[in-house]
Amino acid sequence: MAKTVTLPPIVHPTPDEITVEGVLRALADPVRLAIVRQLAAVDHEIACGGLTVPVTKSTLTHHLSILRQAGVVAGRQEGTTRFNSLRRNDLDALFPGLLNGVLAAQR
Repeated sequence: MAKTVTLPPIVHPTPDEITVEGVLRALADPVRLAIVRQLAAVDHEIACGGLTVPVTKSTLTHHLSILRQAGVVAGRQEGTTRFNSLRRNDLDALFPGLLNGVLAAQR
């Protein structure tokens, strides 16, 4: 009999829990900034495996967790695949112009 694997639920902060300090801290890392730039460049979710970053799978998971905890990205589980999207609407409402400024900065 096949064993069913139950993944832990994905927890996201509410908009009231998102702070500018947490967002800036999360975006300060070049790998996380690269992830956010990739998510901002498309109008759909990207699976973890579809993100192009020079780190191992476990390190990518760590970076995505930090971005999720800061309220920068949202994750959704579908089977064994986790899809990620940018929480642009929440971030733009909370901190107008911040995300656009960060994304426009020189690489």
